[in-house]
Amino acid sequence: IFVNRLQFAPHEDFDTYPRTLEADCEQLAAAGCDLVFAPSEAELYPQPQTFRIQPPAALTDILEGHFRPGFFGGVCTVVMKLLSCTKARTALFGKKDYQQLMVLRNMVQQFAMPVEVVGGETQRAPDGLALSSRNGYLSVVQRAQAAQLSQRLATFAQALRADAGNYEELESHAMQSLTELGWKPDYVVARRRADLQPPRPGDSLVVLAAARLGTTRLIDNLEV
Repeated sequence: IFVNRLQFAPHEDFDTYPRTLEADCEQLAAAGCDLVFAPSEAELYPQPQTFRIQPPAALTDILEGHFRPGFFGGVCTVVMKLLSCTKARTALFGKKDYQQLMVLRNMVQQFAMPVEVVGGETQRAPDGLALSSRNGYLSVVQRAQAAQLSQRLATFAQALRADAGNYEELESHAMQSLTELGWKPDYVVARRRADLQPPRPGDSLVVLAAARLGTTRLIDNLEV
């Protein structure tokens, strides 16, 4: 468990990001976890981290990388260090961060690292909201609205199954729908699962969204 300074831009929420180590450890113990690795910043970065992993632009200049420049370089650098420290044979990353999972799988493959990257299914609240540390920023009223993001993604995915060739119009409709509900969407898109590029006929698809509700930015996705 580590809040990684390198993946936050100067204007982002590093200082206020939820840090709930005690509660996290209680949940992990209840789930049968035997050991928690929770290094301090001084332990993980004893010197300024002048060497960085620079992932390819084709994977990281789109979607989240477009709206959060430098994010994936920071993620790859810290994950490389964490895997090196722990000598992990298997690493589980949630599918909620779909692009991150793809980037890390590619990194491990490119560097021939002896670790299997496994995608964990997105965990959701009963109303469908994807679980996230940033959900804690939501007010009571916003929390009641927040499930609208997954609901609109589900509607988008259903429409794609019926008419995948019309994905650009469906994307526009999904963006407009969220805007009308008071969200500020960065993107709502359909992409190929294989590389997150625009789809072609017959591709396996994933729909992805990022949007702000008030000041809180949430992301979600659904495989179609």
